[in-house]
Parts: sequence; C-alpha cells; structure tokens
Amino acid sequence: MVKIILLATGGAIGTVFRYALSGLTYRVFDSVFPWGTLFVNLSGSLVIGLLWGFFEIESLPSNLRSFVFIGILGGFTTFSTFTLESFSMFRDGELKLAISNVLANNILGIALVFAGFLISKQILNMIR
Repeated sequence: MVKIILLATGGAIGTVFRYALSGLTYRVFDSVFPWGTLFVNLSGSLVIGLLWGFFEIESLPSNLRSFVFIGILGGFTTFSTFTLESFSMFRDGELKLAISNVLANNILGIALVFAGFLISKQILNMIR
C-alpha cells in the first residue's frame, strides 16, 4: 500500500510540473507546433538520464526509485499527449510538422537520456 501512495503522490507532483512547464512553454512559443509537449518530453528525458546515472552508483530503496521514476517522471512526461498531437497534425495534413514532432520527440529524447547519463558520470567523477 505504501508503494501505491508513493506512486500516486509522485504522479501528482509530476503532473503539476508538466502542466506548469508546458503552459509556460506554450505562452513563450505561440505556434501550431506542440512546443510544450516537446519541451516536457525532452527535459524529462534529460532528467531521467541524469538520475539513472546517479542512481546506478548509489543504491536507493526501491520505493524511492518508484516514486521518482514511475511516479514523478511518469506523471511529468507526456507520451499520450505527444501521440495525440502527432495524430492530429497527420489528420490535418500538416505532414512536415507531424514528422518533425515524431522525430524530435524520439531522436532528441533518446539523445538526451544518453546526455543526461553521461553528464551524471562526469559529475560523479568530479566529486570522487
């Protein structure tokens, strides 16, 4: 039961962060392209890479890992929103935007997980 409460709490925290960051991004970039979702997904990718690199060295209790990775970051990133926005752009004939969205979320997302992981290793090497 404790794990369920941690997941729900983490998910709520991540969702509020997503709402705030996505909203801010949409206000800055007034465009049809879904910049808010892209920024949330890419920043979530960077953060998960960083944390994975740190947590690979430091053993954390499984409840804390679940709280952070499944709860907070699961609530923060927005795969379902990304897919709906991509579908809508394809349906509306915005093929270039749709393909750009799919490529940016996937390629840049994976690249940022790697970057976050490598950055965490550099930081750990500096503090040791």
